[in-house]
Amino acid sequence: MKGYAMLRIGEAGWIEKEDPKCGPMDAICRPVALAPCSSDIHTVYEGGVGERHNMMLGHEAVGEVVEVGSMVKDFKVGDQVIIPAITPDWSSVAAQESYAMHSGVPLGGWKFSNIKDGVFAELIHVNDADGNLAHLPEGISPEVGAMLSDMVTTGLHGAELASIEPGDVVAVIGIGPVGLMSVASASVLGAGRLFAVGSRPKCIEVAQEFGATDIINYREGGIVEQIMEATKGQGVNRVIVAGGDLDTFQQAFDILKVGGRVANVNYLGEGENIKISRESTMVGMGHKHFVGGLTPGGRNRMDRMANLVLAGRIHPEKMITHRFTGIEHVEDGVELMRTKPRDLIKPVILV
Repeated sequence: MKGYAMLRIGEAGWIEKEDPKCGPMDAICRPVALAPCSSDIHTVYEGGVGERHNMMLGHEAVGEVVEVGSMVKDFKVGDQVIIPAITPDWSSVAAQESYAMHSGVPLGGWKFSNIKDGVFAELIHVNDADGNLAHLPEGISPEVGAMLSDMVTTGLHGAELASIEPGDVVAVIGIGPVGLMSVASASVLGAGRLFAVGSRPKCIEVAQEFGATDIINYREGGIVEQIMEATKGQGVNRVIVAGGDLDTFQQAFDILKVGGRVANVNYLGEGENIKISRESTMVGMGHKHFVGGLTPGGRNRMDRMANLVLAGRIHPEKMITHRFTGIEHVEDGVELMRTKPRDLIKPVILV
């Protein structure tokens, strides 16, 4: 099979590999819709998960089943399926402890383009097919299904980790695709005033459509200063970090109220240490909480994301700004995510 791969840190390109083998509980799919992600950029150009050689990239896909293992019960050849970015081993101890996304090893549910070949290939291997694949419902297009596989579920996980309660004042730092879905999810979960931090006009437009009440443009002044002025020095109850760098956490803690929570779903691809000042923690005793997490994966999670779309609660199609046809355009989509032109939110490749 042909696919677009990380050749080594700093370099990607097209390669040929042997076709994947289907185990008794597995499935093989051909791609129908693919979506490049900023995580692909962190992995290749920042070496976020370390050196990888000739590993197919990509982890966001809708596919068509072309082969199933002898023990697979719920899927058959020809089914269109959402292939989640996170495909845990559901019999693992971590899954029994409610952290399936860390099955086997920390982050072990993140297999595509980390532990094994990703989805930017002519054939996609999916482990534990009954536990990980989800049928693409009628009424949801393949390109929207590809948004569910990672962007929607990760954005929602940011809001979940933040433990948003009705009426909370919430800030979402970074309004790329994940941040936009965090804005939408915070709104669904009942956020009151909802700050969205970003600068690209298209992202700002969609953030407002998704429920942001205030836009904080970091090019027009400091995030902390703007939010503290807007809240009359009170700060916010919850912060979702969906972009930025290691210094972003200091800003998040600076705007956080006593008893507040910072939730991170941003892939930290480079740097060494997260530094948070003693003062912003209130000498270590400010009841300020920090948590970061990899999104849940699997079939049930994808079904739930689809339910949100079918009910009209969220509108991930608004994030798709660039469309291509043909697997050869995966390279163009990855380059868009690397250069991030101002009119970009998310590219999708229909295969």
